[in-house]
Amino acid sequence: MNIYEGIQKRRSIRSYENRPVEKETIEKLLKAGMQAPSAGNQQPWEFIVVEDKETLEKLSSAHIYAGPIKNAPLGIIVLANEKYLRFQQYWQQDLAAATENILLAAVEMGLGAVWMGIAPDEDRMAFIKDFFNLPKGVEGFAMLAVGYSSANKFEDRFDASRIHYEKY
Repeated sequence: MNIYEGIQKRRSIRSYENRPVEKETIEKLLKAGMQAPSAGNQQPWEFIVVEDKETLEKLSSAHIYAGPIKNAPLGIIVLANEKYLRFQQYWQQDLAAATENILLAAVEMGLGAVWMGIAPDEDRMAFIKDFFNLPKGVEGFAMLAVGYSSANKFEDRFDASRIHYEKY
């Protein structure tokens, strides 16, 4: 599969096979995240890998849309560490790029995943900070539920009416 096909096939997948994700595959996902572009190459990301079923179950109470993580074999918590920031105002863009890289890599590896937002919602960010006892200056950005799934199917979302050339 080429990158264009991966982009076309990627969907938010919320159900998974009862099968663990291999350590080597997890490392590849995280390497993909760390290859993302970032403002001034600041690379403010850190990740928490969660495979413990009890922990995944508890994380499902992070917010109303976090339910899929309880049935996933893998959760990835995407974090920002301010000690790496030189351009404070762009950390969410940096983390979004890293998150999307992970989602696209997941498709390439035959996995399904869903992005569950944490930042900028202060309650969600506080939940993650408290849950993982994050140090000062480390903030939660997103939770990803990841697992094997056959649900990734192409759905054409192209809409030419949303494209403007040279002017609006």
